[in-house]
Amino acid sequence: MTTGLVQAVAALKHRNFRIFWTGQIISLIGAWMQSVAQGWLVLQLTDSPLLLGVVSAVQFTPMLFLSLIAGVAADRLPKRKLLLVTQISSSLTALILGLLVITGRVCFWHVLILAGILGTINAFDSPTRQSFIVELVGKKDLMNAIVLNSTAFNGARIIGPALAGLAIDQLGMAPCFLINAASYLAVIYGLLVIRVDDVGQDREPVRMMGTKIREGLQYIIQTPLILRIIVLIIMLSTFSMNFHVLVPVLARNTLGLGAQGYGYLMSAMGVGAIIGAFFLALVSHLGPQWYIIMGGAVGLSVFQLLLAFNRSYFLALLLLGFCGLSMLSFVTSVNTTLQLNSPDHLRGRVMSIYTLVFLGLVPLGSLFSGSISDAGGAPAGLAAAGVVGIISTAAVFLWEKHQRTPDERSSYKKWQQEINRK
Repeated sequence: MTTGLVQAVAALKHRNFRIFWTGQIISLIGAWMQSVAQGWLVLQLTDSPLLLGVVSAVQFTPMLFLSLIAGVAADRLPKRKLLLVTQISSSLTALILGLLVITGRVCFWHVLILAGILGTINAFDSPTRQSFIVELVGKKDLMNAIVLNSTAFNGARIIGPALAGLAIDQLGMAPCFLINAASYLAVIYGLLVIRVDDVGQDREPVRMMGTKIREGLQYIIQTPLILRIIVLIIMLSTFSMNFHVLVPVLARNTLGLGAQGYGYLMSAMGVGAIIGAFFLALVSHLGPQWYIIMGGAVGLSVFQLLLAFNRSYFLALLLLGFCGLSMLSFVTSVNTTLQLNSPDHLRGRVMSIYTLVFLGLVPLGSLFSGSISDAGGAPAGLAAAGVVGIISTAAVFLWEKHQRTPDERSSYKKWQQEINRK
């Protein structure tokens, strides 16, 4: 039992990761508070699920256009310094939005513009942060570090939305944005005190940006395991992971809940994800497994389909918990598989493409779910997400069965090879 618990937190033995991870926990609580408050603010200002989808689309559109460039930057520039710039900038956007709300001057277009600015910052932040983890812990403890990061993310998803719901009911929305602005200071401090080599991994002579991007794309296309995973992410992130649009509409229009009930629904996803993260942490030393990736994708789709037919608040909490568990299992295993199967000098670019398809396609998904929910309510949006997810997962499963080679039967073999080289 003791050995299992030690393996479950193996990445915390690295000083740099401990500092970074602690700061992330604090910052993510603030980020979830802002996410909940922003969704509720847009609904109050516009009373339109479609415009809520538009805000989400604007926030994630920069990922679509800038992720590949950001991947080259993440490979060539010192990641710690790049992250300092993105974190400070994100803090400022939250501060501005909080001041606009507290002074009563906030308009829909303010939210729209600030969402676009934050999306531009995140386009550079996400691939840099993803590929920075391996520099903090090494490849042996990489999956455990990603699991612990997911635990922090989803632990914050439990606390942040619940706090946001209470804060909105008692104090209004402004504190959610101001607390988020302050929470970035924890990450900024951590980045200032950790000790890493401030050099880029890609030290080849500077060439055209297009050539660098093409190298990353060619590597993905020529690596069947990664290609299949990227295709599955494209489908699920576009059609089956739009909870930021669907849950506010489900809470207010279908279940008749207020801000506090909405916050608890979002927290339920975090509870499920935490449970999933605990079990993944215990087996993280085995490396990522294909059956966990596929199982997570199937679970995510099936539980959304069940949620579409549900009108009970209690069952909605339960089903969203299972959605959180499934999505955590899928995303964590996918993230680790991509990083372990990417060479050091290409990891930033591979993770930028992951960011592109995981987050950059959110605008399309937001408009998809927002449009369907505007016409048929949250149940219609959830049903569409579930059906598309099931079909996509089945297609990739059949593709994998038909095409896989003996050397790719599990990503565990690849992980073991990486460890043996150390």
